[in-house]
Amino acid sequence: MDTLSFLLAPFIASLILTGIHAYLGVHVVERGVIFVDLSLAQIAALGTTIAVLYGIEPHSTGAYVVSLIFTFIGAALFSTIRGRQVRIPQEAIIGICYAVASAAAILAMSKSTEQTEHLKEMLVGNILTVSWFEVGKTAALYGAIGLFHYVFRKKFLAISMDAVKAEADGINTRLWDFLFYASFGFVVTSSVAIAGVLLVFCYLIVPSVGAMLFSAKIGTRLAIGWTMGTVVSAIGVYLSLKIDLPTGATIVCTFALVLILMAIFRQFFWRRTA
Repeated sequence: MDTLSFLLAPFIASLILTGIHAYLGVHVVERGVIFVDLSLAQIAALGTTIAVLYGIEPHSTGAYVVSLIFTFIGAALFSTIRGRQVRIPQEAIIGICYAVASAAAILAMSKSTEQTEHLKEMLVGNILTVSWFEVGKTAALYGAIGLFHYVFRKKFLAISMDAVKAEADGINTRLWDFLFYASFGFVVTSSVAIAGVLLVFCYLIVPSVGAMLFSAKIGTRLAIGWTMGTVVSAIGVYLSLKIDLPTGATIVCTFALVLILMAIFRQFFWRRTA
């Protein structure tokens, strides 16, 4: 009972991350910007690192605001580099931003050797220590963002599925792209503080990729993605406690294992029964 009580908060946090990231992952995969979450997460982490370098506590409101500002800058950049006649692929710019943000975070941390543990935490996270206050705050924020996306779902889906057609239909793609990445930035900034860069990336991409193995319909993909994220979260959190391993890294590896099993099932069994 004590173990279950201890695991409840991190498990609920994992479910909250699954809910919003599996949905956003559908958009990211359809847009073909697979590494945008990883890049924005690293930019958010860079913002927190800069805040820490100047004496701000890593998990304080001040650090969150600085991280959010950095993320909005990244969102503004990503929303302006997609067009019908761009010569440089958007994914290339996203990759460059990730590499630069990672290198800058390492350089910043080199000036504050006592904070090297913070750099590790940003990468792999420590969701096992999440508090109920953080769970409640994150749920409220993600609920608001989820409502925003639900209200304007037609515009977001139209741009993600076919940006050229959406623009021809009169939708201001750059404005809605910015709103998408800005709301995405709120999610990423909060998620990195709880789970770390690597785990946030997995929650975004892996459930969506796993769902695409079995369906092309958005609703079905969301259902599969949410189910996968829930099962993996439960297994990963439990194993990390029982085997005494870093929680974020354990969940990431569990995601990989489950995705491999899903791919094997899809290859050898699904076609026969379809």
